[in-house]
Amino acid sequence: MFKRLREDINSVYARDPAARNWFEVLTTYPGLHAIWWHRLNHRLWTWRCYWLARFLSTLARWFTGIEIHPGAKIGRRFFIDHGMGVVIGETAEIGDDVTIYHGVTLGGTSWSQGKRHPTLRDGVVIGAGAKVLGPVDVGKSARIGSNAVVVRDVPTEATVVGIPARVARSPENAEESKRREAMAKQYGFDAYAISADNPDPVATAIGRMLDHVHILDKKVSDLCCAVNQLGGNVCEELPEVELDDMDFLSAEQDAVERRQQEATAKDKTNSTE
Repeated sequence: MFKRLREDINSVYARDPAARNWFEVLTTYPGLHAIWWHRLNHRLWTWRCYWLARFLSTLARWFTGIEIHPGAKIGRRFFIDHGMGVVIGETAEIGDDVTIYHGVTLGGTSWSQGKRHPTLRDGVVIGAGAKVLGPVDVGKSARIGSNAVVVRDVPTEATVVGIPARVARSPENAEESKRREAMAKQYGFDAYAISADNPDPVATAIGRMLDHVHILDKKVSDLCCAVNQLGGNVCEELPEVELDDMDFLSAEQDAVERRQQEATAKDKTNSTE
């Protein structure tokens, strides 16, 4: 028991820079208190002491502002930050290292018996005010944005936002991303924020154009090789791409450098915290 308590406190230190010492965490974090109450209540629930489990969970809600049904299954190192207004339904299942913020609801959409609440895999993070409704499956290490309403399954490592929630960012092949960036630089364009399922339609369109140009370059290269093998002499030197708008190029380069500086400053700030 004490090992689990120590593990819970350490998980707070890992995910909340405001935590200063173990006594403060032990006495002033309602998210921890709610989880500890739930462990007792869940044990009573498995022993079929249903009324007592529900009564104690109601007391825990009064003290912490967090409502967790005794029947919910919660993994290790679960962290509720702030916590006020969090509601977790009876058939919800939560994996290890999950983080949720205040106002989150893991609710149901049906009055029928059986599985009617969400399943959160390991490493999921849910932003403040988000609602995850129904027996949906939220994949490992997925991110749900603040105030999103999730009614469909969320892929592994994806980020979803909006009402209803849609994928804003999904894992992108590292080789593809590197190829896009190289081709973008060749044409004087910074491929910042070009990723799969990008919500910016302009960035998405440019990313697809770069993919199309890459395919055309390969086809032209293969055609030149075939012509040369037949005795021709083409494509020895491809012309350089020249852009006359130097103001655009300089502004683009300044934007790249500014973003790099901001990212570096942010990394330093996070490491200091």
